[in-house]
Amino acid sequence: MIEFQNVSYSYPNKQVFDNIDLKINAGEFVFLVGESGIGKSTLLKLIYLELFPTRGNVVVDNFNSARIEKKEIPFLRRKLGVVFQDFKILHDRNVFENAAMPLYIEGMKKEFIKRKVFDALSKVGLIDKVNEMPYDLSGGEQQRLAIARAIINDPVLLIADEPTGNLDPFVSMEIIKLINEINLFGTAVILSTHNFEIVRKMKDKRIVQIKEKKLYDVRLKS
Repeated sequence: MIEFQNVSYSYPNKQVFDNIDLKINAGEFVFLVGESGIGKSTLLKLIYLELFPTRGNVVVDNFNSARIEKKEIPFLRRKLGVVFQDFKILHDRNVFENAAMPLYIEGMKKEFIKRKVFDALSKVGLIDKVNEMPYDLSGGEQQRLAIARAIINDPVLLIADEPTGNLDPFVSMEIIKLINEINLFGTAVILSTHNFEIVRKMKDKRIVQIKEKKLYDVRLKS
């Protein structure tokens, strides 16, 4: 479903990746680990084509970074859900409106939007908060709202970029468990983190480490 083929990427004054390969299958859960600043967010941006490889190809579903046209990128992104560390929710819109935003953009009908929003909010445990404003929510609830928005279009892949970075340890594990539940319904997940304690508690997941401009599949000792 996702494949990096001999991918290199450089910023003007720094090479981040040097000839990397990566394959993520449909329905797989992958932890992307590495120290802060090592390139985790860069790799995720290469998946949803906010960035393009300096060399090589990134293939996501039927889209190839070497051949995709600019007008096709929104269609790629509709297949993906993205969750960020800083939530990126709209504080002048209530919970319902935040979750519904991708569907508003696509011009979906009102009844369809209502059904999809209520389904997504139920999955993340926020159905009783539907009319509340984001500033009335806890940090964990705001991240749950961001996840609801990310899964509203039934994505084939959920990308989570340090989704627990601003949360306390207990809430962090609740968010990881929620993302795991979403994965169990068939959505592939790639989740970046520098918190190895979280990774150790999820022993059955694949771990890909970024180190010295390369990617390595690793196995933690029990």
